Amino acid sequence: LFRNGVALQGVGQADVVALDKTGTLTKGRPEVTDVVTAGDVDERTLLTLVGAVEADSEHPIAGAMVAAARASGGELPRVEGFEATPGYGVAGRIEDRSVQVGAGRYLQRLGIDVGGLAGVALRLSDEGKTAVYVAVDGRAAGVIAVADALKPSSAEAVAALHALGKRVAMITGDDARTARAIAAKLG
Repeated sequence: LFRNGVALQGVGQADVVALDKTGTLTKGRPEVTDVVTAGDVDERTLLTLVGAVEADSEHPIAGAMVAAARASGGELPRVEGFEATPGYGVAGRIEDRSVQVGAGRYLQRLGIDVGGLAGVALRLSDEGKTAVYVAVDGRAAGVIAVADALKPSSAEAVAALHALGKRVAMITGDDARTARAIAAKLG
């Protein structure tokens, strides 16, 4: 957004160009790519519980999880006591089950051990996906990975900026591992 011509002229003198990831470098439509379960919760149940809790969330990733839950054929049950903790995750009660969905730091804050799911989440992050933990009744129940596909023109645009002698930075709310993986794909 340029308010005047002077600002536009100054762009040529910039050393660094910072681009927002979502919707600029990516298509802006995140999708669930992986569902890994732990314990006695199956994939469809996990998606249904997550979709129900995330239905009340305003986070962009929430829409992808709700869509995946609906696509799995599960009816989204009613959630009571929905609570969002910005920067961490969301929680709610579904019938007699307590469900928390969010970043690893959210489960850590709640005192829930993620166990072997930490390795799964790291692998998914290294693939450029956002790993979201799920806990059910105080125990880690799975990881859901969400990714936003890169626009086909993004790598070419970054290369063109490099050819002009510009440093290119990416602005994202993703964790550092996911951000590095996406940055590597784009050069």
